[in-house]
Amino acid sequence: MEKDTCCTHRKKKRSEEELKKLMNRLNRIEGQIRGIKRMLEEDAYCPDILTQAAAVNAAVNSFNKELLASHIRSCVINDIREGKDETVDELVCTLQKLMK
Repeated sequence: MEKDTCCTHRKKKRSEEELKKLMNRLNRIEGQIRGIKRMLEEDAYCPDILTQAAAVNAAVNSFNKELLASHIRSCVINDIREGKDETVDELVCTLQKLMK
């Protein structure tokens, strides 16, 4: 059962530690992207750029895994305990999007 859910209407309060960890990862990814742009501007060799792009992909996947684990340990578990079984459907939908 698929339903339209806009994640922008739901919020999650994260600990300072979790927020800092996730933001640090995103800042590193942002730096990697800037590095790739610079490589393009400097006419870097294609395989070198592709290698860096693969590293960005891996970094984004790592970010997603960490965020997903946190989501399961907190939001999903809490919702299930409160009898909100639709959260499982939402999780399945989210996993399907991540695995495209």
